Amino acid sequence: MSKRDFLDLSDAGGDAIAAMINDAQDRKLARRDWAKGKPDADAPLAGRVLAMIFEKSSTRTRVSFDMAMRQLGGSAMVMESGSMQLGRGESIADTARVLSRMVDAIMIRTDDHAKIEELAANASIPVINGLTDRSHPCQIVADLLTMIEHGKALPGLEVAWLGDGNNVLHSILEAAGLMKFNVRIGCPAGYEPEEEFVSMARAGGARVDIVQDAAQAASGADVVITDTWVSMGQEHAEAKLAAMQPFQVDTALMGHAKPDALFLHCLPAHPGEEVTSEVIEGPQSAVFDEAENRIHAQKSVLRWAFGQL
Repeated sequence: MSKRDFLDLSDAGGDAIAAMINDAQDRKLARRDWAKGKPDADAPLAGRVLAMIFEKSSTRTRVSFDMAMRQLGGSAMVMESGSMQLGRGESIADTARVLSRMVDAIMIRTDDHAKIEELAANASIPVINGLTDRSHPCQIVADLLTMIEHGKALPGLEVAWLGDGNNVLHSILEAAGLMKFNVRIGCPAGYEPEEEFVSMARAGGARVDIVQDAAQAASGADVVITDTWVSMGQEHAEAKLAAMQPFQVDTALMGHAKPDALFLHCLPAHPGEEVTSEVIEGPQSAVFDEAENRIHAQKSVLRWAFGQL
């Protein structure tokens, strides 16, 4: 079997993503009420080691991948870029070749997507995207799992996105084309997602609308999703915050969605900016289910990367 990298959702495809979600549901159910560090009964990654490289700070990605490996019977090591030779000028290619001799897979959370592509091109072991400026595929597997758990069938689902056309939205659009759901994007002019991802979704059969009115975006939605308006390291925050303000998800905006609409946010959130406390703490919010599901989704992504799904 050829090496499997998970840099974007299309690396796996719709059938594999569906298999990941099914596997995640089964494994989550099988370990209900277990101690969180107890390995799954079959421990399918026993003896395997994941190297986790962080060039950006992290809570959910770090903990979920570590716990995913423990629950699958393997182990993980954290490597901060500033404390490894990568931070002192060693090439990405050499880092990939060395780690390929020492561990079984690599997860990296970084800025420039070109870095992860170079890492994957030079590694002989699976490379997984823990986040780049371009996309966040592992987050979206967890989001899809959360939607399904809350009774939302993906084909034909109406998803509303409010705010910045960022990496999370790019992966949602990629998922839309693969899993056949529709996306209505409410964002200010100049903050639209990259056209490549819009075209990809439409080519897969998804309907994608980009509007500059928040209520129109949320109208009739099954799921409402937002994210922080200013990502780590972004500049010109004041102008961006001002442009985004009309797209805040509040109780009135949720009222435009379906009565049983779900609210999702990948966290960390800034209540009072992209979402109000009433919504994120309200009955329609599933953000903490979504956060926990990073573990279960990551486990299935790892199993796919190792050729087990």
